[in-house]
Amino acid sequence: MGEGKNLVGVDIGSSSVKVCQLKETRKGYQLLRLGYAALPPQTIVDGQVMDAGTVVDTLQRVFEEAKIRRGAQVGLSVSGQSVIIRKITVPMMTSAELEEQIHWEAEQHIPFDIKDVQVDYQVLRRRPEASQMDLLLVAAKRDQIQDYAQLARDAKLKPVVCDIDAFTVQNLFEMSRGLPPDQTFALINIGASLSSLNIITNGVSAFTREIANGGNVITEEIQKQMNVPQEQAETYKCGGGKPVDGETQGMVPGQVVEVIESVTDSIAAEIQRSLDFFMATSGEGEISRIYITGGSANLATLASAIERRARVPVEVWVPTERIIVEAKEVNREILQERAAQLSVALGLALRKDRETRV
Repeated sequence: MGEGKNLVGVDIGSSSVKVCQLKETRKGYQLLRLGYAALPPQTIVDGQVMDAGTVVDTLQRVFEEAKIRRGAQVGLSVSGQSVIIRKITVPMMTSAELEEQIHWEAEQHIPFDIKDVQVDYQVLRRRPEASQMDLLLVAAKRDQIQDYAQLARDAKLKPVVCDIDAFTVQNLFEMSRGLPPDQTFALINIGASLSSLNIITNGVSAFTREIANGGNVITEEIQKQMNVPQEQAETYKCGGGKPVDGETQGMVPGQVVEVIESVTDSIAAEIQRSLDFFMATSGEGEISRIYITGGSANLATLASAIERRARVPVEVWVPTERIIVEAKEVNREILQERAAQLSVALGLALRKDRETRV
């Protein structure tokens, strides 16, 4: 991950901005600062920034409220249709040869003009007996990377690295639980508009896919079925009434529970199709466990639906489980309410400042 000081992790999601600052200590990673702010609907759609001014203003407010200094070095991440991740096989070659060949190899697997993307790769396995090597190939559109980097610069921040959501979550999970070398398991981060699936086998990522479904789908369906405002639908989804227009809402109506069960089952079905595709094409062993995190991971119906369809144990993974929280500057209310949503920001906050510049 590099050396030096930890970056400030900045997760610019479709519905909110999350910011985390960590410090590595002898006892482990300590959370120094934490910030969160919601974004208005349609500010960011499928990773594309629709209203840059609102994002910049929100970033500046979050950093100010979290008491993180201006000019901080930050790590960012991207997701959505602009990101392509492929596991490919190439002939055995030296590191220097691979560096020369990688753009040609990428052209064969990426449905974008190679001039329009930033390409990176990691060697997963060398197989001398077959004169082949397996690579994890990652490409992200330069426009999206530069858009996010410019948001940070406009907010008076210094972008240092740009990562992929699924891999930031994997890095955090590795720090927290380790990556068992003899198991295959799935790590799913259920965001507002996208859910990232990462299947890890023998300690390395073997399959990733982004599913165009998340917590917003549940909220929208509650709005539609119950004819209530977005804020009330979100409250219903999270399981409790709160004052709306000065009146306290009672218990969550039974119809809401039915809507949540129906939508979470459709999300679980989409996840299952991706798991089935992996099992049919990878030749790897059975998936032993599924870990879910993200804002909607705490919905018991979602975990149950995934477990029922996958016939694999499902565990809700709290990304802050191994993070030390002692600093008085940390907003405990945000931490308690938003812990499940912090996996990307915390994963980015593990990155160090001596890395490739954006």
